[in-house]
Amino acid sequence: MITERIPLKFSGWRALAWLIVLFPLTMVVMDLVITFDPPVLEQEMSVRDILLLVFFFIPAFAVLGFCFKGFFTLEPNEASVLTLFGKYTGTVREQGFWWVNPLNGKKKISLRARNFDSERLKVNDKNGNPIEISAVVVWRVEDTAQASFEVDDFIEYIQVQSESAIRHLATSYPYDLTEGETASLRSSIEEVSEALGNEIQERVGAAGVSVTEARINHLAYAPEIAQVMLQRQQADAIIAARQKIVDGAVGMVEMALERLKEQHVVDLDEERKAAMVSNLLTVLCSESSTQPIVNTGSLY
Repeated sequence: MITERIPLKFSGWRALAWLIVLFPLTMVVMDLVITFDPPVLEQEMSVRDILLLVFFFIPAFAVLGFCFKGFFTLEPNEASVLTLFGKYTGTVREQGFWWVNPLNGKKKISLRARNFDSERLKVNDKNGNPIEISAVVVWRVEDTAQASFEVDDFIEYIQVQSESAIRHLATSYPYDLTEGETASLRSSIEEVSEALGNEIQERVGAAGVSVTEARINHLAYAPEIAQVMLQRQQADAIIAARQKIVDGAVGMVEMALERLKEQHVVDLDEERKAAMVSNLLTVLCSESSTQPIVNTGSLY
């Protein structure tokens, strides 16, 4: 596996200063060595001067001009991957003005954090219910060599692997908590997000990418079962509410009977206790307000 390394590089300002000095210096040397005065067109050059001009000074100026190709700049959180004749030579990460071998190929890669918002995927959860799910993945390039040479297109690679991980995650958890389950997509947000981030990181590690965060941003039942599941949730909520009401009513009845017994307000036999319990539970558990009937007894 190709891993990132530091190449041989020089400060761009220092290299520029050397080139600025070498250009006029080369021209002075050429003027001293070759007896050639351009304004005087009739002056003939010797064979020696022509050979020096063709095989030394012209190539020298060409090389000096080609050296300017080695200059490049880097902004913060930006890197340049260098290759020489198809071979990886290193990565420059420091911001600023730099000069490297002008024969090197240079490819800039952003090291900034990026977002990937997946499309809404239709998958089945752990219980086989069709759901719609999508997620946001925050990632950045950590190893530029792996990102450049281990995969064909690291951005497309991350998108495909992230969607694959989202699909696998959806099949590993139920949409909502059911009997025997300890976590679900809807209620265990932190656990599901951590599991999603870890799975995506395992899949994209070969591309030299680090996943900073992964969170579900859309979760819903598929349209064909959404209405049925809504009715089921409403039924579960009604049952839970009724259970809580009954538990509270039974506690209040027990407390009432216990207080009547302790304070000796009235002595009730088992039949009257049963009637009182029935009446209290009816009043406490009824959805609508009850209409009391006052028993005044017989006047005669």
